Amino acid sequence: MSVEDKLKLLASSALQTLFSGHTVNAPISSFDLLTRIVASGSPSGLFPGSELPPKFRLTDLSRFERILERLSEEWDYGKIVLSREEADGELTVMDVQLGAQRESLSTRTQPTPLRRKRKRVVDEDDDSAAGRAEEDETPEKTEPWKPPPSTLESLNKTMKEVYNLMQQSTAKGRLLAEQFRSMSGSFEPICAHITKDECAKARRTTNPDSRGMPAICERIHFRPLLRAHTDPGLGHCSYLNTCYSEPTYAQSPSIPPLPSHRQVQYGAQGQGPVSLPSGLGAGGRGKEKAPCRYLHFEVDWDVNDGQGMIEQRQLARKKPYRLPLGLGPEHKETTPLPPQWINCDLRRFDYSVLGKFHVIMADPPWDIHMSLPYGTMTDDEMRAMPIPALQDEGLLFLWVTGRAMEVGRECMRHWGYTRVDEVVWVKTNQLQRVIRTGRTGHWLNHTKEHMLVGVKTVTDAEGNLKFPAWANRGLDTDVIVSEVRETSRKPDEVYGLIERMCPGGRKIEIFGRKHNTRSGWLTLGNQLGADQIYEEDLRARIKARYPERLLNAPP
Repeated sequence: MSVEDKLKLLASSALQTLFSGHTVNAPISSFDLLTRIVASGSPSGLFPGSELPPKFRLTDLSRFERILERLSEEWDYGKIVLSREEADGELTVMDVQLGAQRESLSTRTQPTPLRRKRKRVVDEDDDSAAGRAEEDETPEKTEPWKPPPSTLESLNKTMKEVYNLMQQSTAKGRLLAEQFRSMSGSFEPICAHITKDECAKARRTTNPDSRGMPAICERIHFRPLLRAHTDPGLGHCSYLNTCYSEPTYAQSPSIPPLPSHRQVQYGAQGQGPVSLPSGLGAGGRGKEKAPCRYLHFEVDWDVNDGQGMIEQRQLARKKPYRLPLGLGPEHKETTPLPPQWINCDLRRFDYSVLGKFHVIMADPPWDIHMSLPYGTMTDDEMRAMPIPALQDEGLLFLWVTGRAMEVGRECMRHWGYTRVDEVVWVKTNQLQRVIRTGRTGHWLNHTKEHMLVGVKTVTDAEGNLKFPAWANRGLDTDVIVSEVRETSRKPDEVYGLIERMCPGGRKIEIFGRKHNTRSGWLTLGNQLGADQIYEEDLRARIKARYPERLLNAPP
């Protein structure tokens, strides 16, 4: 038996075990499924003899996908339905039906089981019935068990057409995506095969006769960092480039001290140099005795990579069709001011000097009853925040997690807001996979965060909630999928979402750091350095209230 056949047998048995035990459910990507198979290991007794059984590794994604395609054609344990994305070539297991093919095969090769049933004799006349008192045996067929139909198979032809239509983007959605598409070239697509070697193997397997085709695709690839203590068999580190043992963790000046070196008080958070404890393991949870042995990666890039992508970005794009969207509170297009910020203690600062804002975003240091690398504020301190003084009409975006999801809703009501929606940030890692080991969560590891969307509670004469007339509604979805970066740093996509809802107008972010400063926004925090203010009236109010403050003169 070849190695490929042994791996196919291993994959077949592992799939049957995982899906029959409901350890995994469809749909699931091929990479996630391979990860579960690697973690489960080889079942005992599958390969008798003294030879070592083969094992899958996370770098065997291409081989595993080929085996899945073979099993989708014929699988002894049932039926597998696959789907491959045309855009990035990612393979997904859409449905698994255990017993579908096996039962149908057994009904063709094995005789129908019989069950003997005794027919009762009615004894009307003892003399005459005595001679006929013999047992009649009649066969009774039992129908073989059939698995329940999947959700897709249970739909009729019309509903399947409707389902396919719903999977397609609308014309408005495509126009909005084109209109707000990033033109900076800072976002690069990542190859699903991770490394250049695996990408080249996949392209040779898919197109074996294409000679003029480049060896690898034009997307971003990674190379594994193999150090003396690295064990590739353990797989990827859950934290990758955000692992405390990685030098990349200390490269950003906005990262606060590590949990074992932090200062507890909120007013002192982030002060002092970042010092990495020697040998701190993945995630820093009680693993200071040994360095992280899991695989880490770095970008694998040279001057010859992605030439087609560069040429494509340099092509002149036609002017996109612009949908008629609202222009915001000022009802005209305005040029945003450069980033502004005020470095202060947010618990004691006089918010009345700031004026009114159309948008407020806050990422408070909630007390979620966990060890965190920064100081926190109590629930009473959060309720006492003078948020109502900053708005007469407008939107509030409030980041919450853990127990703060309930406390945040309570604070929002206490401040005079009505929650109207909620945005979910699904966190991905360096390789654009969903993270599996978050650093927060009492019961489950958190892979997401929530941002509550509230409207200042203003009602009309009939008691109905009045929404801001200038807000653009129905443009974005309530899910953001973005990579995790430094501690507490939120995705940049959220700013685009808010600025599309409210073009122009005054915007303020509370509890911000230097990486949060952005054109058109005023940022308040205690790690921002010297104040920078461009609004003349705001400068005058601050100088009158705090004569001792040094404000950087605008250039």
